Amino acid sequence: MCVACHEMKPKKELTRIVRSPEGQVSIDPQGKKPGRGAYICPKLECLKKAQKTRALERKFEAEVGKDIYAMLEEQFSALEQAGKTDA
Repeated sequence: MCVACHEMKPKKELTRIVRSPEGQVSIDPQGKKPGRGAYICPKLECLKKAQKTRALERKFEAEVGKDIYAMLEEQFSALEQAGKTDA
């Protein structure tokens, strides 16, 4: 389930962010890193909503760095641009 829009989707359609046992937050493209995971739709609107509501911070009970949000934004922008050119 997406932490921003709360839509249920297959795991393969979502992006996993994980907080490791050491407390480090990172993006988990393969979905296999150990730790507490949270899922988000690969859409900029969901990312903005998650950032605004601090959904990831609440889920992990830890700070999520601006670098993580920046990487996700770059990744989701690229996906949305690729989707627009395919249509």
